[in-house]
Amino acid sequence: MKNKSIVKTAFIALFAALIAVGAFIRIPVGVVPVILQNVLCLLTGSLLGGFMGGLPTALFLVTGLVGFPVYSGGTGGFASWMGPTGGFLLGSFLGALTTSLIAGKPTPEEKLTWKTVLRMSLAFVAGMVVLYVPGIAWFSYWAVQGGSVPEGSSVIKYAMTACVIPFIPGDIVKIIVSIPIALKVRPIVALYLGKQ
Repeated sequence: MKNKSIVKTAFIALFAALIAVGAFIRIPVGVVPVILQNVLCLLTGSLLGGFMGGLPTALFLVTGLVGFPVYSGGTGGFASWMGPTGGFLLGSFLGALTTSLIAGKPTPEEKLTWKTVLRMSLAFVAGMVVLYVPGIAWFSYWAVQGGSVPEGSSVIKYAMTACVIPFIPGDIVKIIVSIPIALKVRPIVALYLGKQ
C-alpha cells in the first residue's frame, strides 16, 4: 500500500510540473494569452481520472499561489488571482476535475472503441467549457470594476470577445491533439497506479 501511495504522489507531482511547463509556452494574443496550461490541466486530469485527476492542477495552483512563478508568463502569488485572468486559474482546477470525473479512472484493459473516444471527447469539451465559466465571470467583474467595458458593448459581449472567441480555434486543436494522447496513455498510467 505504501508503494502505491508513492506512485500516486509521484504522478501528481510530475503532472503538476508538466502543467507548470505548459504555462511558459504562450502565444500572446489580446488580453488572455494562448497557453498549453489549460489543456494540460484537462489532459492530466483525464490520465489519472476520478477525484485524483484534479490533484495535479490543485498542486500547481497552490504552488503558484504561495509565490512560485509557475503561472503564465512566469507569474505567481495572490496578485495573479486578482488580475483579469485570475478566474481562469480557478477554472483550470474545475475543468480538470470535470474532465477527470467524466473520463473515469483508467484501467489497463481500456480499449479504443467509439464509446471510449466519445467519453473522452465529452470529458475534454465539458472540461474546457467549465474552465471558461469562472474565467469569464471574473474577467467580467474585473472589466466592470476597472471601467474597461467599451461604450455601447455589454460586459458579456466584451468578455466573450476578449477571452473566448479568439481562443476557440486553438482550444479545439489542443483538444483534438489531446484526446488520442489520453486514450493511448491512460492504460499505461493505470498499470503503474495498479501496482502495489
